[in-house]
Amino acid sequence: MSKPNASELVILKYLWSAGRRTAREIHEAVGPQQGWQLSTTRTVINRMEAKNWVKRDGESPDAAAFYVAVLDRVETLGGLVRQLTRQVLDLKGPLPAALFADSPHLSDAELDELDAIINAAEDRENAKKDNKK
Repeated sequence: MSKPNASELVILKYLWSAGRRTAREIHEAVGPQQGWQLSTTRTVINRMEAKNWVKRDGESPDAAAFYVAVLDRVETLGGLVRQLTRQVLDLKGPLPAALFADSPHLSDAELDELDAIINAAEDRENAKKDNKK
């Protein structure tokens, strides 16, 4: 799975917490902090829709489309954490998901799931290496 870039992640985090929203609502919530015009927000949403990371989910009374996140929050954040720790920080061994316990984006159950995602991938990589020996 491809990883969302910083702009895409801003929108995903908002949709994960807020639920279905119109492009205008998304823009009003995240656009000003990013320095985006409404057209920029719409462009990012359209690209994410083309990647099947968000989808249209009905229309508002004024015919504006609602959008929802398709990407799973824990799986996506787990992949980003793995990439950061392995490829950027060169950390080896099990990673404690408890490190992210103060994140407002993850519940306790999701932290457990994140721990399993991060470290299960590590276990698979180690098994492959052992099989090659």
